Amino acid sequence: MPATKNEEPTLTHNGKTYNVSELPEAAQKQLMNVKIAESEIRRLQMQLAIAQTAHNAYQQALIEILPAE
Repeated sequence: MPATKNEEPTLTHNGKTYNVSELPEAAQKQLMNVKIAESEIRRLQMQLAIAQTAHNAYQQALIEILPAE
């Protein structure tokens, strides 16, 4: 749904394009909810990547500390 500076934001669904400002208020609210959910998913994916990186680093540090067999 990218828009240039002079273009109104649009939504394309099933091959049909809608001007966001012309959608019913309920549809605009749901679109906003979709955007919020997508943003939260991206944030959580970044958090997961950080946690996985930390996990791998801790695991490697543990392996290096264990006595050799």
